[in-house]
Amino acid sequence: MRRTLIATLVVVLCATVPLAAWASRPGQAPVVQHVHPTAPAQALPKGLAPILAKARLATAKYATSLAAARKAGYTVNVTRMIPDMGWHFLNPKITGFDASKPPILVYTKRGKTWQLVAFAWVFTKKPAKPPLPGATYGSFAAACHYADGTFVAAAAEADCAKTSPESGAAFGFWHPDFVTLHLWAWYPNPDGIYAGKNPLVRPFNAN
Repeated sequence: MRRTLIATLVVVLCATVPLAAWASRPGQAPVVQHVHPTAPAQALPKGLAPILAKARLATAKYATSLAAARKAGYTVNVTRMIPDMGWHFLNPKITGFDASKPPILVYTKRGKTWQLVAFAWVFTKKPAKPPLPGATYGSFAAACHYADGTFVAAAAEADCAKTSPESGAAFGFWHPDFVTLHLWAWYPNPDGIYAGKNPLVRPFNAN
């Protein structure tokens, strides 16, 4: 009986472990490897990693706390949930460019829970020199923004209604056409760290 079990085990091993594994390691037991194919990842631009690490440390206190961000000055609700992107909150006191102190924090929301996913900057024209290694840009057409984050495209401030046509919220501000820069510092983005949208935040679109 014992010889039969041993013989059966040998047959199974020979069927599941390539003979090359035995031949390549004379006198050694074969190593069975678990191979897990991976999809090619977007390469991180050279030089961005240390900047990103510093920025994450500086904004960690906001990662799951919109309340902390608001207390720090991110009080202007620029947008509600833009599909595949997020809610944008502006700190109007921040000027200049500092990756560790972005003027706009982008959040997703599920119920009462908020999660920081990205940083954003806006420019009236494309920077002559990229402010971050390998930076790529998007755009935001001129628009009227209201207190609750709703907005309406408008070529001039004179075209802005005093209240949001969608929600009735009070008028907040108008801006001209903007060049935008997003940095997905707090959420992976298969389309790239500077992509305007992120398919992985799609489950939050309805919130």
